[in-house]
Amino acid sequence: MKVSGEMNGTILKNYTRYNEKMQVTIKGIYIEYAILLPLVIVMDLSNNNLSGMIPEELTNLFGLVSLNLSENHLTGEITEKIGTLQQLESLDLSRNNFFGGIPSSIIDLTFLSYLNLSYNNLSGSIPIGNQLQTFIDPSIYVGNPDLCGFPLSQKCKDAKTNQGLNAVGGDEQNDNTMDEEGSEIKWLYMSMGLGFAVGFWIVFGSLLFDRKWREAYFQHIDQVFNVVYMALATIFTKFKVHNITT
Repeated sequence: MKVSGEMNGTILKNYTRYNEKMQVTIKGIYIEYAILLPLVIVMDLSNNNLSGMIPEELTNLFGLVSLNLSENHLTGEITEKIGTLQQLESLDLSRNNFFGGIPSSIIDLTFLSYLNLSYNNLSGSIPIGNQLQTFIDPSIYVGNPDLCGFPLSQKCKDAKTNQGLNAVGGDEQNDNTMDEEGSEIKWLYMSMGLGFAVGFWIVFGSLLFDRKWREAYFQHIDQVFNVVYMALATIFTKFKVHNITT
C-alpha cells in the first residue's frame, strides 16, 4: 500500500499504527521486522506519493535511528533542524525534488554511517566536517548538477569547500612524508657506515701495506705511551712522598 498526499504532522501520528510485520529499508538494505517491531526506531516512507516539505514535527523524533523518505515528490529545502536528530545512523532523501543547499547542521549527525541525497535539485557546496568527511562515494550526491565540493569532481569557487579532498588525502600524504623521512634516515645511516668503513680501511690499509706508515704509527704510539707512563709515575711518586712526610 502506498501513502499519498502532503507530508505533514498528521502522517507522523498515523505512522505509529504498526502492522504485525513491516519491511523497512535501513542503510539501503531491506529488512523485515516482526516481534521486535515496537522497539525499532525507524521511519521508512520510501516509494510513496508524498509531497510537500519535510514537516518540522519530524525533527522532534530525537530517538530516530533511520529515516528513509526516498522516491517521493517531496520538495522545498532540507530543514536545518535535521541536525537535531543526533541518533540518526541512516538518512535517505534520494529521488525527490529538494532544492537549495545541504544544511550545514548535517555535520552534527555524528553517528551517521549511511547517506543518500542523490537525484534532487540540491545546489551549492557540500558541507565539510565530522562524519561527512567519511563519505567519499560521489554517487550519494549524483543527480544534483549544481552541487560542488568533495567528493565530487566539480570544485567550488571557494577553495575552503574543497578541503575535504585534502583531509581525506591527508593520511596518504602523511604516509608519503613518513616514507620519505624514513628513506632519508636510512640513507644517512648507510652513508655513515660507508664513511666509517672507507676511513677505517684507509688507515688500516696504510698500516698494513706501507712499511714507513706502519713504523711511524707505532713510534707515535710508543711516544704517547712513554708520555703517559712518565706522567703517571711522577704523580705516583709525589703521592707516595706526601704520604711518608705526613
